[in-house]
Amino acid sequence: MHQPAPVTVAILVFPETSASVVYGMVDLFASAGRDWSFIVEGEPGPQLLEPVLVGRTAGPVVVGNGVPVAVQRSFADCPVADIVCVPEVSLPPGTPLTERFRDEIDWLRSCHARGATLATACSGAMLLAEAGLLAGCDATTHWAWCDALARDYPGVRVHAQRALVVAGVGGRLVMAGGGTSWLDLALYLIARTAGVDAAMQVARLNLIDWHQIGQQPFARLARTRQVDDAAIARCQTWIADHYMDPAPVAAMVRESGLPERSFKRRFAGATGMSPLDYVHTLRIEEAKQMLETGDLPVEAIALEVGYEDAAFFARLFRRKVMLTPAQYRKRFRAMRQVLGETQD
Repeated sequence: MHQPAPVTVAILVFPETSASVVYGMVDLFASAGRDWSFIVEGEPGPQLLEPVLVGRTAGPVVVGNGVPVAVQRSFADCPVADIVCVPEVSLPPGTPLTERFRDEIDWLRSCHARGATLATACSGAMLLAEAGLLAGCDATTHWAWCDALARDYPGVRVHAQRALVVAGVGGRLVMAGGGTSWLDLALYLIARTAGVDAAMQVARLNLIDWHQIGQQPFARLARTRQVDDAAIARCQTWIADHYMDPAPVAAMVRESGLPERSFKRRFAGATGMSPLDYVHTLRIEEAKQMLETGDLPVEAIALEVGYEDAAFFARLFRRKVMLTPAQYRKRFRAMRQVLGETQD
């Protein structure tokens, strides 16, 4: 099947920025669509966004902390970008920017005029203000620059408390606040261009926004990809559609045509899990999806995925995910809803 060309995301590079944001954006955008399938199925999926590093000239640029960044395209030969991302400006608040960034500002104006969405992280919003693109618009920036933004550009409505602001005709001006809010910016842009599911996958793979709770809530079927053992692979295919059935392990034994002991030994050797653990993993993953996307009570979800005893399901979920079903829903449904608003 023909895959559409990936969305081009130009990431602006200049000496007064940081490699962590520049390369962090590259990694997240390049991951969308590609890496989830690689982890779950063993084969990379189609890359949905194509990041490219752009600057005044192609070649190495030394950015903050002496880190060299390889600029791939100059302004003159940059491909037409659907999205342009501006990382933070690592300068003291109030520093004059016009002369220092004249070429960058001119390029941002031209990209916006051609229809690109301009997205800024942290103090990068100051370059949009310098370009005259924020006049009459809502905006946010790093908290240290908010006073300067409000003072020097009186037509801009500054929302210092907001981590993400979408403004301008068609929502083509997107600004994230300070610190690591560039992660939220990247997720927003992925959701807007590639869909909410693609953004949620990137969030799970990279533990975005919920670092304090560990990896378990983001764990997916990294060890459940199809295996080389034909009999076990056939059972994997069958259980993917029948995990909610009663006595699923006995049914897989019948499907395999193997003696029960041989089946369990070969299944564990091929997948790294016992057949029962594998079934529990599938059920928990389906329950996660239902908790994120629907309103069914936990008891009903337990029944839907194959557990008649809702209390047992809740204990199992907590043991495997390190959160109760209610806690998981509260954390991740809210994120999905926020990202879903980008589709409206």
